[in-house]
Amino acid sequence: MLRLDGRPYTVLGLRPGTAARFATNHFHRTWHILSDPPGAQLLARLLWGLSYERHPGTLVVIDRPFLDPTPFEGEPSDPVVLVPRDLTPLGEGAARALRRALPLGPAPDGTVRWRTTGLDRALAEAEGWGRRVRQEQRRGGDFRSLVTRRGGLVTVSAAPWQLREWAVDTARLGERGPDEMDYTYLGEGCFAPGEVQTFRRYRAMVSSAVVARREVLAADSGRDLPQSVRERIWRRSAEVRRRTAPAPGLGAGAAAG
Repeated sequence: MLRLDGRPYTVLGLRPGTAARFATNHFHRTWHILSDPPGAQLLARLLWGLSYERHPGTLVVIDRPFLDPTPFEGEPSDPVVLVPRDLTPLGEGAARALRRALPLGPAPDGTVRWRTTGLDRALAEAEGWGRRVRQEQRRGGDFRSLVTRRGGLVTVSAAPWQLREWAVDTARLGERGPDEMDYTYLGEGCFAPGEVQTFRRYRAMVSSAVVARREVLAADSGRDLPQSVRERIWRRSAEVRRRTAPAPGLGAGAAAG
């Protein structure tokens, strides 16, 4: 429980030891939540469970140690806050206060059982469930979702039906085939303000971006514009992945004898 800008909030975070990792960035006027397919599965569970929350002032935070630098430039990521729009107002003042209170302490006030069996049923009956969601949309007619940066936090706020729709779409990331990347919009169409994006080699991309950033900035004279520095980091990151890839014929855990 935290008091933020004069209002009480129940702030939920991930359990210590959670393996999933995330990053955030802003590209093409869109806020991205980045992870691998297992991370997307966890994010889907968080969105689904939050859509059924009934206690005002409740929100979910993804912060250190579950945040990585971006897998492109190795830049710091902003924390992510998931907000049930109809229950939890989160203004600029409260967002700034929450950012100052992060990371959450190692000794929480308690634990929460996060029930998401309904997500499994929705995934199993995808077509019928989608029809029911569309009917709910037409009844409510409220599309005021919001994905933005507020008070140093990437804030994802939506009505319950939309949180559930995003949960189903996010849980399906990686199902399209062996492609390296998959994505789903958080909002309406390609101009949505948010997006969840997964990479099968997400962890390797983060590691190579961190090395590339260190190498490029160590040699940088300071005369480059920020975008040109980023582009050099992108190229260097690809070089790092090539030089650290296993030799042909050797698996990840193999050793040459």
